[in-house]
Amino acid sequence: MLLGYMVLVLLSFIVVVYALVSLQRLNSLNESIVTVDIPVQEAADKMLDALFAQDVYEKRFLIMKSGAMQNLFMKRGTEFRTWLSAMKDVQDQDDLSLQEIERLHAAYMKHFAEEADLVKKRRMTEAQEISEEKLKHVFDSLADTIRAASAAAKAAQDQKMKLISEIGGSAFLTTAILLGASILAGALAGFVVTHHIASSIQKLKVATEHVSEGNFDYDPQIQTADEIGSLSESFITMGKRLRKLEEMYLDASPLTRLPGGIAIENVLKKRIESGHPLAFCVIDLDNFKAFNDRYGYASGSEVIKETARLIEGAVKASGSPEDFIGHVGGDDFVVITTPDLIGAVCTDIIARFDKRIPQFYEESDRTQGYIMGKTRQGVTMQFPIMTISIAIVTNERRKLTDPLQASEIAAELKDYAKTIPKSVYVVDKRRTI
Repeated sequence: MLLGYMVLVLLSFIVVVYALVSLQRLNSLNESIVTVDIPVQEAADKMLDALFAQDVYEKRFLIMKSGAMQNLFMKRGTEFRTWLSAMKDVQDQDDLSLQEIERLHAAYMKHFAEEADLVKKRRMTEAQEISEEKLKHVFDSLADTIRAASAAAKAAQDQKMKLISEIGGSAFLTTAILLGASILAGALAGFVVTHHIASSIQKLKVATEHVSEGNFDYDPQIQTADEIGSLSESFITMGKRLRKLEEMYLDASPLTRLPGGIAIENVLKKRIESGHPLAFCVIDLDNFKAFNDRYGYASGSEVIKETARLIEGAVKASGSPEDFIGHVGGDDFVVITTPDLIGAVCTDIIARFDKRIPQFYEESDRTQGYIMGKTRQGVTMQFPIMTISIAIVTNERRKLTDPLQASEIAAELKDYAKTIPKSVYVVDKRRTI
């Protein structure tokens, strides 16, 4: 009997050790994906965005010979180096691709400085040659190297996902065999323990298959406060992150990187169908077209990106982690929150906007409080400093049935809000008849 129990204990010990080792390997692989591979891909995409922006401003500088374009070029260079530092933080410092990216970008900035010097000396032919030869060659090499680094991180992520599935399947099979041996030994306690481990591993195996097939919202439903529960939480976190990245790639605004129309409609539809308290906020900038006409497309884009950052900061400070921010396009944004938070969130957005946006105007325009511009009908008139209008639709007083209904109500409210000559938010308080 004692020998039989010793065999049972040994089998149970082997089951537990094997399962924990497998789970630790799975957890390590999963953590590597979340903390290394995904951040590397995100940083690479941001670096490419900054690099392409630099290329645009370099071409504009060569044509316009504008100090503003040169400043924007240098600003994007700073952003590039910031994301390069972020990539270094999660990758091996001795990685040759990182060293190559850093070297190429330094060469890119050096050639631009040479081009800028020639432009100042009005030696445009030589400046054009640098732009078309040296800068283009370095730009292409740098872009290819960044894409290669991103592709390598994606390949590593896919390999790890495959390895996670293989380890899960192998762990399940081995645990099942040991479980059968324990059952034959007649130890009920061993059956209970190993059954818990086996069922958890099966859930994790199913979870890896769902994630690998693109079902990033799958929850393995493991609530235990142990390594398995920790791994389950990591799976859920990884799935949410992967889903956000996929939505970002497929539907995000290229300017702000916020979710676009499809994502907004899907989130709004789910919130409406859930029946939970909902506040749908449509945000629009007043007098943005006049500003864009007066200061140019590049400055207008900067205002859009700064508005996105202001909204994100306000929602983070005054909203909740479940709040959603989207960019419909142009100067139109969306925030989906709850009725109890709309006052704090919208007040914060307006305060941040009214404080920051006047800085985009020249001192003379800020002093007089307006700029001269033309309406869409070609009539010249005064346009005040930009303000922000927020139209809010809730399901507190009326039943919302679909995103189209909510959007139509918000559009009507927004038209009213824009008639008020200051930054304001308006809440629909009408009841369903």
